[in-house]
Amino acid sequence: MSLRDLRRQIGQLAIVGFPGLSVPGDLKKLAAAFDVGGVIYFNRNVESPGQVRELSLECADLAREWPLWISVDQEGGRVARLRSPFTEWPPMVTLGRSGDLQLTESFAAALAAELRAVGVNLDYTPVLDIHTNSKNPIIGDRAFGTTPEVVASIGAALIGQLHASGIVACGKHFPGHGDTSTDSHLELPVVEHPPDRLEAIEYAPFRAGIAAGLATIMTAHVLVPALDAERPATLSSAIVNGVLKQSLGFEGLVISDDLGMKAVAAQWPLPEAMVAALQAGCDAVLLCNSTQDEQVEALEAVIHALESGDLPVKRVEDALARHRGVKERFAQVLQAKPSRLSDVGREEHQRVADRMAAWV
Repeated sequence: MSLRDLRRQIGQLAIVGFPGLSVPGDLKKLAAAFDVGGVIYFNRNVESPGQVRELSLECADLAREWPLWISVDQEGGRVARLRSPFTEWPPMVTLGRSGDLQLTESFAAALAAELRAVGVNLDYTPVLDIHTNSKNPIIGDRAFGTTPEVVASIGAALIGQLHASGIVACGKHFPGHGDTSTDSHLELPVVEHPPDRLEAIEYAPFRAGIAAGLATIMTAHVLVPALDAERPATLSSAIVNGVLKQSLGFEGLVISDDLGMKAVAAQWPLPEAMVAALQAGCDAVLLCNSTQDEQVEALEAVIHALESGDLPVKRVEDALARHRGVKERFAQVLQAKPSRLSDVGREEHQRVADRMAAWV
């Protein structure tokens, strides 16, 4: 692929956040200039189910060559951007405590129905971290449990049902954020485990997810000295390319966690971080809370890195090929119009939530 062709598609490597309840002019300009890969919704983008549906239709119209990822963090519990009248789900630890794969699948099908109703096609769930540190301030009850067996079993069931129900799943946060005592939104956590422990514990749910056909995996902004003493996982070729892609054989799309989080941003400016993430093996980056000018600066840094040879052409070609492969696999999902708004907050969904809540 020529540099000219690559420049034209660089925006596909970014999933961007934006302010407001409708598509702002800045996002339209960004999409026209760079052909962005997708968008991510936060509370600032949500007023009502009908409004989110219209926003998704607006975002879908920004697409040029490929459909956009229209994405959200909708795990349940304390991480949920879509609140009432959407069904408000209990935390995911309830599914792990229940050990009920049928309940897990019922939850995933109901969650998918509500997301499809408002035009979302990619959900950053499930959390595949194992909650092995009681002092962990960020994972806690977002995890299915404290053992690899529970997290792997419930996670794989949820992934399979989300995909079957028309929503692309994203397992997070590789190589594991469960045994940390600090929050990567605020500082860089350290995972002090040797490779054999990581293989036996932290990687197990990701292996199960990959075996279940997991389409996308999100990296963690954590430092794992046994694997890379200098760079957090998101920026580490040893971890993203070496472990996730080569050792575990993941062939889907690797997405960075938000590059604006202080675990990365405190040391790496956004343009440098985006180039480093792509060099490491990430295929897409989240630019959640940056301005349009900052997003443009990051994308232009990627173009300059390509032109200078600091970012190999083959690396970008591989990233784009992975985007294409996953988007082709889920073409029907990405091209589907939103389903019925009446699927939001259905009584039968609340009954599923009530069954989960019995395990709080």
